[in-house]
Amino acid sequence: MLRYYITDRRSAPRPILEHIAEAIRQGVDYVQIREKDLSANELWQLTRQAVALAQSTPTRILVNERTDVALAARAHGVHLPTGAIAPAELRRITPEGFLIAVSCHDPQQLRQAEAEGADFAVYGPVFASPGKGPPVGVSALAAVRRLPVFALGGVTWDNAPLCLAAGAVGVAGIRLFQNQR
Repeated sequence: MLRYYITDRRSAPRPILEHIAEAIRQGVDYVQIREKDLSANELWQLTRQAVALAQSTPTRILVNERTDVALAARAHGVHLPTGAIAPAELRRITPEGFLIAVSCHDPQQLRQAEAEGADFAVYGPVFASPGKGPPVGVSALAAVRRLPVFALGGVTWDNAPLCLAAGAVGVAGIRLFQNQR
């Protein structure tokens, strides 16, 4: 099972770099730096520190929405929200191997992400999750066949196997990683 940690320093019980370091030590596959309220410089500094922590590990660091910061900090990729620039357009300015993930909330968005060249999608909310709207349900994961998809939203370590059985390649979340088991 692949694991995708999304940061949120406001809800983190410890400094966010401690959570990132712990996630990397535990072998998390991806860390998405999702600190929307930071200035470009603050986000760049945090991302550089996260990239340094992940150096010589298989963990990949992605920056939420800010391709410029991801490139400047030498992150492994970017995570695009729904309605952002098409991944195919970003491929024109990013180096080979640069990862592009996309948030999706319905099957049409998944098809679009795949057609536009996303490497993978984070899809949800699969289960009920505060402030995330109605859940799409585990059955929605079963409809995805080609684009690798991470289940997001209300995912716990107890219900993660249901997501994998339905076709998800892994699980994504904030509380899932910051508020450990």
